[in-house]
Amino acid sequence: MPDTETAVDARRWHLDVADMTPGTRIDGVYGLLNPQVSASRNGNPFLKCVLRDASGRVNGRKWTIEPALLESIGTCAFAHVSGSCENFNDQIQVRIESIEPAEIDDDDLRLLLPASARPPAEMLEELRTIMATLEHPAARAVAEAYFADDSFVERFMRAPAAISLHHAYLGGLLEHTLSLVTSANAILPLHPELDRDLVLLGLMLHDTGKVLELDPARFEYTRRGNLLGHLVDGVIMLETYAAKARQAGGPPLPPDVKLALQHIIASHHNRPEHGAIKAPASPEAVFVSRLDDLDAATRMALDAVARDGAEHGFTEPVRGLGDVRMYRPTGW
Repeated sequence: MPDTETAVDARRWHLDVADMTPGTRIDGVYGLLNPQVSASRNGNPFLKCVLRDASGRVNGRKWTIEPALLESIGTCAFAHVSGSCENFNDQIQVRIESIEPAEIDDDDLRLLLPASARPPAEMLEELRTIMATLEHPAARAVAEAYFADDSFVERFMRAPAAISLHHAYLGGLLEHTLSLVTSANAILPLHPELDRDLVLLGLMLHDTGKVLELDPARFEYTRRGNLLGHLVDGVIMLETYAAKARQAGGPPLPPDVKLALQHIIASHHNRPEHGAIKAPASPEAVFVSRLDDLDAATRMALDAVARDGAEHGFTEPVRGLGDVRMYRPTGW
């Protein structure tokens, strides 16, 4: 592993993927995806991988490889890479000269990976402020049980909301959750028949299982995420945190209310073909599911027009929106 001084130097000379051009050199830390050994046409082994940072991704190739190299970098999420950029089939490719595992801290993680524009601590404070307005003491106690768990909060502040579709960046899960809770807080007065506590707590909890489903350093599904998923884990986690709230002296969460919250978590994807365990079967579950879809779809549409630019007319097809090409008027 590189020492601290090496890591600092690597960041100092980091060249963003978006700024790479043929002939430029790189010497810095990058995210490392899918390192593997392949064979050239003449049968010689070489390393191929994907390097990434907050600005994009680029293919990397190391044409000579020592037997121990893949073992040393095969499981690391970040690597210190030196080499040069070249044109290959009209795309930038990095010819790697040296590569070794690198350790980074949380601040560097936000520099090397896509991250929310807003500071996570600021968003968390806003979320806590709204959740403090829950009326039932048991609802507030459950929310506080999650916030009191430093390990959960750390993961909740870091996790993306998705791998590629919406809010797919560090802090995206918290940003998505805050957006939903803020929107619901504004809309709920129009629907006084809905249980406000149930909706707001359900929205806060609906994606909490993603702290176990997604690996923020790799932007990949964890083994648990592949085998269970965030809906199942979200239901399980509520059992755990409801018990923690009770142990901390809070009033017990009524069994029927806990079941209603678990149903919101299990049904918020709306349809089985979209991953829902059950279809929404309460007014609050319907509200949460539709609002969740609205926030995610709007974010995908906005990201598409921002990425492709209004001057191009229509965007590339957006997979999460049925492969529709987005269009945005240029103005009045």
